Amino acid sequence: MKGYDPLEHFEPKQAKRLDRSSQFAIVAAREAFKDSGITSQNTNLERVGIFVSSGIGGLNTIQEQCEIRTLKGHSRVSPMFIPMSIVNMPAGNVAIDLGLKGESISIVTACASSTNAIGEAYRTIQYGSEDVVFAGGTEAAICEMGIAGFENMKALCTASDKTRASIPFDKERSGFVMGEGAGILVLEELEHAKARGAKIYAELIGYGATSDSYHITSPSPDGEGAARAMKRAIEDAGILPEEIDYINAHGTSTNLNDVCETKAIKKALGEKASKKVMVSSTKGNIGHLLGAAGGVEAIFCAKAIEESIVPPTIHYQVKDEECDLDIVPNEIRNQELKIVMSNSLGFGGHNATIILKKYQD
Repeated sequence: MKGYDPLEHFEPKQAKRLDRSSQFAIVAAREAFKDSGITSQNTNLERVGIFVSSGIGGLNTIQEQCEIRTLKGHSRVSPMFIPMSIVNMPAGNVAIDLGLKGESISIVTACASSTNAIGEAYRTIQYGSEDVVFAGGTEAAICEMGIAGFENMKALCTASDKTRASIPFDKERSGFVMGEGAGILVLEELEHAKARGAKIYAELIGYGATSDSYHITSPSPDGEGAARAMKRAIEDAGILPEEIDYINAHGTSTNLNDVCETKAIKKALGEKASKKVMVSSTKGNIGHLLGAAGGVEAIFCAKAIEESIVPPTIHYQVKDEECDLDIVPNEIRNQELKIVMSNSLGFGGHNATIILKKYQD
């Protein structure tokens, strides 16, 4: 993350014992906690869950400690190697840092991880198991091994012009640009939120998740699996497809994803509604945050509803006939949004969709 200095947020000893993925999660959770106004006086912290996911976990730590093992021997591997690298540690570290004592889990579904975390947090609150859940994801996979792995599977963009690098739905797209960071939301049972006077950015009304059952990296060519996730979310929300104003697409800027997601949107919403719905991918702005993508994009959606704006797909220039949706290009579109959908699609065929609604008391 450009300009990030761990010592601005952690004591040197603590920073040394936290992989970047955990650091990002803690910083984001602290910001969410502060913004929420939650305290031990207005909320029972034993009923606050932590659903913080990561697609890969502590990859920087894994690479670093493997190099130490190779160069210096077995005995020089850090005793903190395992607790720094395992995927559940961002959730555990957030719980420890903020003193939250509800259910603490990390859902690992590749690039759908954060959206699954948010969706399962939503269900957990519906079931009455928790009053509040900090939900989202974190990722810090920008290192030699991370870049090499994605590059050698031909997933990364090869453009030398930065304005033509991450260009979702553009006909000249050639792959994604990797990003890193964290996005964490505070989900709260409505009456609990109202009782303590919380600011409500949006209402989460629907969640759907499915599997392609097709291929370990490629999406189902007809978009069938992603379409079913969207349909499940629409059914869960109790709305009609034509009520959706805007979709924050997974939109990775890979040839396969963007075409398949276009087909999925058409299948889920139908030809009539899919022609009217506004679509954009904010990965053009921030890159692909892998397991953290859904958390950050859910925040985009909540803020879009709050500010009545549609975030654009930046650097969009060349229309792709196979991605023939209303791809909001280059500039913010000022428009009131009542219902917004966010999609996340992960390797392994994981599909997750959430639906947010403008809150009205």
